[in-house]
Amino acid sequence: MTVPVLSVVVPAYNNGRTLAETLESVLEQRVDGLELIVADHASSDDTAEVMRGFADDPRVTLLDTSAGGGAGRNWNRVTEAATGEFIKLVCGDDVLRAGVLARQLELLRSTGAVLTACRRDVVDADGRTLMAGWGLRGLEKRMPGREAVRKAVRAGSNLFGEPASVMMRRDALVETGGWFDRFPYLIDQATYSRVLLRGDFVPDPEVGATFRMSATQWSVALVREQSGQARAFHAWLRAEHPEVLSATDVRVGDLRAAAMARARRLSYRLLERRMR
Repeated sequence: MTVPVLSVVVPAYNNGRTLAETLESVLEQRVDGLELIVADHASSDDTAEVMRGFADDPRVTLLDTSAGGGAGRNWNRVTEAATGEFIKLVCGDDVLRAGVLARQLELLRSTGAVLTACRRDVVDADGRTLMAGWGLRGLEKRMPGREAVRKAVRAGSNLFGEPASVMMRRDALVETGGWFDRFPYLIDQATYSRVLLRGDFVPDPEVGATFRMSATQWSVALVREQSGQARAFHAWLRAEHPEVLSATDVRVGDLRAAAMARARRLSYRLLERRMR
């Protein structure tokens, strides 16, 4: 039996419409030592049935349905089942581009970095491109992880992207406590930040994933909550790691997070009109 090198983990929830495309985009990648772990978290649609269609592939492990519990519990559940040296989490409505797994593996192996991230295309529920080649603003070169963390805080935005854009060393993720959901809307950026305090960041400049925006992300209330949690995360990170963030970094990041929230609010309204 081949020892897994890379674990791709998929915490699926009501992804019956998109999950097959997501899983196929993983399994079509040309990379040795791949394991794919999928869990359904009490979906009310046919997600579990779609999962079972992949049960015969020896690279695939299907976990029993659980009672849900939010992103933190669900993301950690699939992560705890992983055994590879490297890990990538892909939500059940996102898609990987050809070659991204092999490319990111090589980046992490050759540089010794703990985390890499690629650009992604942002699409709507029907797969129409809203933003192409998004991400990595200011992160175009290898750098110490704490510098990458500081740049993201000062930008008031998750410059690394959603999990499908990111690959990490699994031991670094596990040793920092797994997916960190104290700030639920920033679970990805907060987790990346904790991992990056353990080593370098290296960028993958290609477009390697497609991120699908859902209708639940288009609410003004959600945008406001994200802005508030960004401020709380900045304050927490400053208190825990004053050697990484200065008070000025936090002030700048808070102002930019508020500005980003206003810009997102306008963008979401335009997107809602487009989807009618």
